[in-house]
Amino acid sequence: MKSKFKDVPIDEDTTILFQQEARLGNYDVLYQKWLWDGIVAESIIFAKEDVKDLEDEEIEKLVKSSPIVKEGSKITLKHSDSGYVFVNFNFDIQ
Repeated sequence: MKSKFKDVPIDEDTTILFQQEARLGNYDVLYQKWLWDGIVAESIIFAKEDVKDLEDEEIEKLVKSSPIVKEGSKITLKHSDSGYVFVNFNFDIQ
């Protein structure tokens, strides 16, 4: 079975420290921990097709329900042209 996350784009100046396919609720996701420009953060990535019926606020609420998201963490959400929705959190300046 081919991974639905095999084509997730990575900015050339971003270093992926760790990634793992997982499930969050009823959704397949790709979890990443990454480093960019002195910032370490984490992302939960959804295939856009899987969450097409959810509003951005619902996606954010789902991600916030995960125990890996630190309390009070800023969350950003971005729809990419490549067919994925990136939810970033746990920002830490190194």
